[in-house]
Amino acid sequence: MKAWGVACMADLHGIILAYHTAPELGDLVRSRTSASLPFCGRYRLIDFSLSSMQNAGVRDVGVVMQRDYQSLLDHLGGGKEWDLSRKRGGLRLLPPFGNLGNPTGEYEGVIEALCAVESYIGNIKQRYVVITRGNLAANIDLADVMARHLESGADVTAVCTPHIPRRAHQRYITDGGFVKELLYRQGGRGAGYASLEMYIMSKETLLGIMERGSSGRKYRFHRDEIAGLLASGGKVAVYVHSGYARHIFSVGEYYKASMDMLDAANRATLFPDERPVRTKDRSDVSTYYGEEASSKNCLVADGCFIEGVIENCILFRGVKVGNGARVKNAVVMQDTVIGEGAELSYVISDKNVEISPYITLAGSPRLPLVIPKMSRI
Repeated sequence: MKAWGVACMADLHGIILAYHTAPELGDLVRSRTSASLPFCGRYRLIDFSLSSMQNAGVRDVGVVMQRDYQSLLDHLGGGKEWDLSRKRGGLRLLPPFGNLGNPTGEYEGVIEALCAVESYIGNIKQRYVVITRGNLAANIDLADVMARHLESGADVTAVCTPHIPRRAHQRYITDGGFVKELLYRQGGRGAGYASLEMYIMSKETLLGIMERGSSGRKYRFHRDEIAGLLASGGKVAVYVHSGYARHIFSVGEYYKASMDMLDAANRATLFPDERPVRTKDRSDVSTYYGEEASSKNCLVADGCFIEGVIENCILFRGVKVGNGARVKNAVVMQDTVIGEGAELSYVISDKNVEISPYITLAGSPRLPLVIPKMSRI
């Protein structure tokens, strides 16, 4: 990165919104937020936002939390893996500092979550802020986004994708790189770019947005405040990220995103060599394959013990597949034990599950079967 680029990125502060727990994820978020959901064999979803910031040279990051964040605390620690462990600045974990009358329920929107940590934001030293959700699986070149933001002269730059999701989402219609129309909760295909809910703006702009939203009790960042900014003559630029990007809001989206990782082209854009994705280190021995073991089109982490047949699967660290077991089209999380002769298809097994020998468990491509953490079946 050029010297001017390093200087610019040192003037950018990261804020990751990790408070949200999507109810459509069901048992997968029973005791964790969406941001701490395990993904692709060894990562958590928040690793992608943190790594995008670290790779771009962002030195200070605040993670906004609310509840069910013990799993997130255990994973992030002091931020050492992302080079954010410092006496001053670095990684800061932010439980709610203020009570806006909603201490136990979900924040009504991004503005309410930001206002709960207003004192932290007010003390940010950098001139610019990047805000993103922690449940985004994408590897964003934030240095390029920042450069485009400064060149455009926009009040806000919104990171978008040309790949329109089927679920309800926010969308921008643009003209010459700037937003001319904002669409809220669109479903299916259509014109424009889908929002990745990642924004760069000045700290001053953010504080103004927070003040207007709080005073008017309008807490939706996209629907209320970005729309209000446009209506008042503000400029919102778009940055189009063409690589892999997916928000994880439901079991179906989690399963689809996981299966996407079996495609080398998707992995290449999510894990480019020039922007590595970092995660909490766990040293494991190499995976063992028995004489009768078979693996086809699978991602298998270290520390696994495979004696059965696996096909189209993602196996996290420490998984054991017994002799004669057959596991297909499945996501099997850390330290799960699958007994001999068991058969699993279209299954998502959470951590530390024990599956008895010769049992059959099956879901479907559209409705995979979720086995909760610590289950004994």
